[in-house]
Amino acid sequence: MTSSASFESYFYIIRDIISAMHALTNLEDVLDVVVTKCTKVLNAKGALLRIFNKETNLFEVRAAAGLNERYLRKGPLTTEKILSARSKPPTIEIITDIWNSPRLEYPQQTWDEGIRMLLDVPLAVDEHVMGLLRIYLPEQREVSDDELDFIKTIAMQCACVIDRVGLMENQQTRFQYLATQVEKGSSLGRMAAGIAHEINNPLAGILLYSSNLSKKVPKGGPLEEGLKIIIKETQRCKTIIQGLLDFAREQEPQRFPANVNDIMNSAIGIAENEFHLRQVRIQKELAQDMPETLLDKNQIEQVFINILLNALHAVDDGGHVTVRSALGEGQKKVRVEISDNGCGIAPEHMDKIFEPFFSTKANGTGLGLAVSYGIVHNHKGNIRVVSEPGSGARFIIEFPILSDESGGEDER
Repeated sequence: MTSSASFESYFYIIRDIISAMHALTNLEDVLDVVVTKCTKVLNAKGALLRIFNKETNLFEVRAAAGLNERYLRKGPLTTEKILSARSKPPTIEIITDIWNSPRLEYPQQTWDEGIRMLLDVPLAVDEHVMGLLRIYLPEQREVSDDELDFIKTIAMQCACVIDRVGLMENQQTRFQYLATQVEKGSSLGRMAAGIAHEINNPLAGILLYSSNLSKKVPKGGPLEEGLKIIIKETQRCKTIIQGLLDFAREQEPQRFPANVNDIMNSAIGIAENEFHLRQVRIQKELAQDMPETLLDKNQIEQVFINILLNALHAVDDGGHVTVRSALGEGQKKVRVEISDNGCGIAPEHMDKIFEPFFSTKANGTGLGLAVSYGIVHNHKGNIRVVSEPGSGARFIIEFPILSDESGGEDER
């Protein structure tokens, strides 16, 4: 074969292989093209392609061409066996001594198959070997530079596609895990709502009867003290159950034009007494002329109260909480920030604070921020937190500025 004819043959085969790789409908199809075309262009007796399995730590056969079925049934090989002469960076190994090569597990069978020379081509990305292409030649001969360049090009392309498929499979596994977790969470939410409804009625009865009894027992006696504890703990249970119901309800917001400053002032008015008792100062820095946007006032007020109370519990007596409002992102969003000078949030807790039932407070239910997160995202908004331990925390809430027309279009 002339140099020109050889180059043309290599070009067309590389084109076919790369086309199959980019199509990537099935990895096995791509690998079949690789072994078949390599066998043909190199006038080889056959080719075998193995891919490293991380779970078994073995190189397993994934594609073959031109080899006897009896030869293929020998199974996977260990990393030590197949890469006994590993080099960095991985290079092509030319095996001419079939009887004494440490890489060959079955030299007699290899000789009986009429194989006199082998090329071991590592499939590697960034020196990480993920597979091996072995080419079986019927005679010992010199391997030209053109042939080596061809083999290296195919190996590089093949390694890239194997790596890409591995990433895709990892993403698919991760997606399936997350989908399962979401389904479990949804089932738990429905179950929690059902249990909460069932428990709510007997709790209401306990609270009613214990309240009535507390009015009839002697003042200052042990019965009155015991009934007060029952009433207090029953009310605590009802608070937890109400949080469960709010979390599981997924109520659609009833949005009407509203000003976040007005909602914030209303939320501060509700929580003001708690702040006064703890001697914690609220500093307001609300921007003037804030535009209205479509919000469910009751739900957003609940979000603001939850975060205000969290800030209150994070600061020591005499601390302060700052509330700000402003326009953000080219005046397309309204932004509210609630910050405190409290203890801050530990780095290991940052990814968990919006998870249901996660709380660092001794008596916390872990539902306040989870419910708030759901409400904000149902408004197509965003909520995030910035914090360093000992430097307080800053919650940032953003809502898109929507008119009645854009809101309706968005809903459609």
